[in-house]
Amino acid sequence: MKPLKTYAILYLIFLYAPIFLLPLFAFNSSTVIAFPLTSFTTEWFTTLLTLTEMHGALLNSLKIALTSAVLATILGIFAAMAATRYTFPGQKGIMGFIMLPLVLPEIIVAVSLLIVILRMGFDTGAWSVIAGHTLICTPFAIAILQSAFASLDPSLEEAAYDLGETPASTFRLVTLPLVMPGIISALLISFTISMDEFIIAFFLTGAEPTLPVYLFSMMRFPKLLPAVMALGTILVVLSVLLIVIAEFFRRRGAKRAGLKDTGGFL
Repeated sequence: MKPLKTYAILYLIFLYAPIFLLPLFAFNSSTVIAFPLTSFTTEWFTTLLTLTEMHGALLNSLKIALTSAVLATILGIFAAMAATRYTFPGQKGIMGFIMLPLVLPEIIVAVSLLIVILRMGFDTGAWSVIAGHTLICTPFAIAILQSAFASLDPSLEEAAYDLGETPASTFRLVTLPLVMPGIISALLISFTISMDEFIIAFFLTGAEPTLPVYLFSMMRFPKLLPAVMALGTILVVLSVLLIVIAEFFRRRGAKRAGLKDTGGFL
């Protein structure tokens, strides 16, 4: 087990070392991203307040991420219910097809969507990015919500039917509150994925870029690289915070259902 443990430690260092370097250079007064560091400063965080174009890109990303997260979660609820509550011909094949974006390279998805949109005579824009992000976020939402619906005791819904509730009222009054931790978790994860996604947004965005696309364009200006580091530090902190909150609700849902927590979303 020792070689595996050593490999795991080295892999984690390789994976997270660039993230730990972000705050080092974000609080460094030099405009050169290199060692040795010069002196501590918060100037680059203040500079972010003056970049009006970045503010527009951030607002655009928030709108796209919120819309994509809501749509992906709604679609995830329907798919998770269909997979756990019903049996129909080709069920496994259909669910496998829906989950396919999890394993497809994003650049393939992005180019395919771009070709379809242009062939249909439409222009790219925020709506096309929302469509692409919804496509890649839905499988993550399904994976989380399937666990939530699978842990729900069907006898609770049957009891509601016996008491005179309709399927719609049973879903609203019984099913929805019980799977709400999973819904919140899926919503937060989808929001985080959409906010951080670059490849699909790069191909499908129009005149109003998302924040990751705007950050990529800033890489052409060396003097602004420390500001990019500062913004990256803020985004990493916010992303980790959202994931922690989502994990809290996932574990809360598992605990409420009396399931053994296996750890992780998937």
